[in-house]
Amino acid sequence: MAHSLKDVGGTRGGLGLFVLGLVMAVAGAYLISTQVTVFGGYWTFFGYGAGTSFGMTLVPLLFGVGFLFYDAKSMVGWVLTVLGAVVIFAGIIVNLNIHFRSTSLYNTLIMLVLLVGGLGLIFRSLRPVGGAKEPAADG
Repeated sequence: MAHSLKDVGGTRGGLGLFVLGLVMAVAGAYLISTQVTVFGGYWTFFGYGAGTSFGMTLVPLLFGVGFLFYDAKSMVGWVLTVLGAVVIFAGIIVNLNIHFRSTSLYNTLIMLVLLVGGLGLIFRSLRPVGGAKEPAADG
């Protein structure tokens, strides 16, 4: 039996609920994300010391690039380069500080209800809607 475009998730009906839920969830996520401020911090070695240690994480990357300029097929060069890039990227992510800006309780509730209500409607749309029954399994 062919499914209609109105059949979301393999069940009958639910397209309207899915679209409404998607719009609500996207609006809620957008409103929440506009209230978030992200700051970068200084990188210290294991959290200790007065100075930063970002330069220390460049050492494997620089050695890897050096090896690759000498021999582009060098496995050691590729491993050091990729490992150094991953450590630098991870260090940037780890040192981010994320803060939720002050807003009213009303605005916060609106944002959360839109997000969670939208997700609820999306999941609800995956079940049969109204009196519609699941199609019989073809065997």
